[in-house]
Amino acid sequence: MDSKIMKTLFKNKLTIALLLSILLTSCTETYVLQTDTYEEALVIEATITSELKKQEIKLSKTAKLEDDGVAIETGATVSIKDDLGTLYIFKEDNGMYMSENAFQALPERTYTLDIKTKDGKIYQSSGETVTTANEIEDITSEVVTDRKEGRGVQIRVHSYDPGNTSKYYRYEYEETYKIIAPVYRQEKLVIIGPETIQLQPNDPNTRICYTTKASNDIILSTTTDLQEDRVNFPVRFISDQNYIISHRYSIFVKQYVQNLASYTFRKTMKEISSSASVLSPKQPGFVNGNIKCISHTDQKAIGFFEVSSVSSKRIFFNYKDLFPNEDLPPYYTECQEEEFKFCFGFSIPPCRGSILISRLKANALTYKYNIEATNYYMVPVECGDCTSFSSNVIPSFWTN
Repeated sequence: MDSKIMKTLFKNKLTIALLLSILLTSCTETYVLQTDTYEEALVIEATITSELKKQEIKLSKTAKLEDDGVAIETGATVSIKDDLGTLYIFKEDNGMYMSENAFQALPERTYTLDIKTKDGKIYQSSGETVTTANEIEDITSEVVTDRKEGRGVQIRVHSYDPGNTSKYYRYEYEETYKIIAPVYRQEKLVIIGPETIQLQPNDPNTRICYTTKASNDIILSTTTDLQEDRVNFPVRFISDQNYIISHRYSIFVKQYVQNLASYTFRKTMKEISSSASVLSPKQPGFVNGNIKCISHTDQKAIGFFEVSSVSSKRIFFNYKDLFPNEDLPPYYTECQEEEFKFCFGFSIPPCRGSILISRLKANALTYKYNIEATNYYMVPVECGDCTSFSSNVIPSFWTN
């Protein structure tokens, strides 16, 4: 496979999967990859949900080797129309297209996505209806020992559709965790002259931080092989050696109910993107989306317009509640102390004053302790100042 295409594909996981499916085939015939082959295509990420909010759609283009990142498609006209003629206009906003007004996908309505790019190409989806509503009943966390992953916390999503009509599910989550710098000190070492340092009061707001990260995998589940539409899905596993659960941890899970076509599309994308090699024998010969370019039939449209019911729930847990009387997991980084003899010129052991000042200027070290005014023991800055890699702003939803 052309190395240019290989590099392009790895720039965006969703684009990887979608672009491969398009490059491998067109709607009617097999598309053979050739050296130096590149085709521009519009990548469409569009899911509207039953949640009353301003809905979002993302448009981008497949990227060339020489491009830096993924190119956002700007200047497009984007709208969604239902079968009663109600029109929802989307406006460009910071790299996304956001609906002018909040709305939600309603039962018994059929929605169609329309896009007109600035170069005049017109794209349209098939008509889609919202899927069955199925609320998350509970999210649980328990300590388990997995044969592959080892010991850790298994987080599961539980829901139940008595009508047995939901069946296909997709999950996203945001996890937020509390960080406490293990070598925070009430004093910090400050440069006050070319060859002069001084201990000064440290900022107490650099000790505790909170980091939030979103899932970036395609997480799918189905109950088609069960007698009941009852979900007991392991959405997240965290090793007991992972520092993110050292103190207090929260996860916010969204459950999207999909139809069969959407589930199949994303399942295929997941299989492609998780393959160890793009030359894997798992590559499909053909992948259907539900969006087409109706003005230029030879133009590739990559994506699936999804109309989903959605449910969400958040839980918290503390490490000490799940692992009582156990040592905390290893910290974010190793906090090995390093000694600096603060002097200049010749000495045995060697003077390291210039090195210390240089690394303080680079914000690479933080103070641990000292012996008199000559020997300072320092650790990586992350060990004493969590704001060097996280945020000390307490999230609005956080509870202790």
